[in-house]
Amino acid sequence: MDNKKSALILGSTGLIGSYLTNEILENSEYGSACTLVRSPINLKHPKLKEVVIDFSRLSDHSSEFLVDEVFICLGTTRKQAGSKESFKKVDYDYVVEAALLAKAQGVQKIAVVSAIGADSQSRFFYNSIKGQMEEAVSSIGIPSTYFFRPSLLLGERKDYRLGEKVGEWLGKMVQPILIGKLVKYRSIEGEKVAKAMVAFMKNSKKGVHFVESDLIQKIGSL
Repeated sequence: MDNKKSALILGSTGLIGSYLTNEILENSEYGSACTLVRSPINLKHPKLKEVVIDFSRLSDHSSEFLVDEVFICLGTTRKQAGSKESFKKVDYDYVVEAALLAKAQGVQKIAVVSAIGADSQSRFFYNSIKGQMEEAVSSIGIPSTYFFRPSLLLGERKDYRLGEKVGEWLGKMVQPILIGKLVKYRSIEGEKVAKAMVAFMKNSKKGVHFVESDLIQKIGSL
């Protein structure tokens, strides 16, 4: 009898999502993986099913959510999105709809990439949207719900972002002084976030869990 897990990944063209897809494909505990993408990732693997979709019609693909675990790595930037409304559509609307579809299909475990500082009451638009997303997804009631809150991400992206490259450089410069309670603000490699997500899903517990960047760093480095 085949007891291997099945996974669905949304956002596999991004920094964390691309590492996560490879991590799952190379993990013997997973028998299959499906990615929902806006454009082909051109990755060939016997375990992988790639479905190119229009995320504004996400519900048309509800059958793809009939899996053991769902990983949501959707996210953009205000600049990329072009407006606050477009940013919210990706980082809130699509994420919440995906969680609702997962719940409807009986998914027991979900992992969602959020961000350090997520807080629905934050005066910063980015952080407030992330916080609102966390609250909305938490209320859906998926038995094991994990939010990962990484700090500034390091790694090679498919799309060049000057602001983030400058941020990476500055992040590396201040690493040595981020100690004690400030450790969680140290920049982190996207690959470590992916590894931590897989690790937490393996040993998942019931309830809603928030995994801060310092713990992601620790687990992702094992």
